[in-house]
Amino acid sequence: MGRKAYFQHEEFLDAAVQIIAKDGLGALTIAALAKRVNAPVGSVYHRFPSRDALLAEVWLNIIESFQKEFLVILQEDGLGATLSCLQWVRLHPSEARIMLLYRLHDLMSGQWPQDLQKRARRLDNDLHEAISAFTKRQFGSVTKENVDRVIFAIYDAPIGIIRRYLRDNKVPPVSVNELIRETYLAIIEKAK
Repeated sequence: MGRKAYFQHEEFLDAAVQIIAKDGLGALTIAALAKRVNAPVGSVYHRFPSRDALLAEVWLNIIESFQKEFLVILQEDGLGATLSCLQWVRLHPSEARIMLLYRLHDLMSGQWPQDLQKRARRLDNDLHEAISAFTKRQFGSVTKENVDRVIFAIYDAPIGIIRRYLRDNKVPPVSVNELIRETYLAIIEKAK
């Protein structure tokens, strides 16, 4: 029978986000994480084979949380889902900065542990299914042009403005909502 774990996996992930939020990405080391949770360094390495694997898992947890909420809203309201991105960033600025580290495709192959690759593929698949369903509801058919419109309106435009503010350690002001609303309406509603 194995030993009882003294530390919960989520404790390590939460502590990693706290370190990044307080001192920046460069401050997240295996040693710093171990110190933060008052655990032996070996406990960290037991859970995460490397700092990169730790960061990838933190990133996937954030994406899963964000995407779950986003996809529920997208089922009913494309503009609402798009604007919810801005609100989520305002409520979770540290996590939002971490979201900019990777893209799902970055984690779907290569040296990443298989469980992380599997999670990334599942998230990617869920997102594509939701975009296809939304596209069909909006335009009646799922064509490359229609999907491009949807991706631009609900992803490219918001992430572009979000990225600009986060790079300066700021969150998008509420006034940005109107720019995103105008973009969405011009791309989605006027194309029907």
